[in-house]
Amino acid sequence: MTKEECMEALSKHANIKPIITATVWIELEKENKEFFEEYAQSQNKDRMTEAETSAMIQKMILDSKESDEAGSSKESDKE
Repeated sequence: MTKEECMEALSKHANIKPIITATVWIELEKENKEFFEEYAQSQNKDRMTEAETSAMIQKMILDSKESDEAGSSKESDKE
């Protein structure tokens, strides 16, 4: 969960103002640098994984379209 997601969730579910969450988050980052460095790396890995997944899906769609087009042209060659 990102800082922004935490701010939104706490605002919605616990009625905590986003400025308070942001302030606490900043102080926690100061006090727990190692944790937040690892947390940031983890978030970056998740984003890369999402990007890789998206690229894979796009490739599969493109491959499927190319396969469909190749099949269509073979059918029209028979006629």
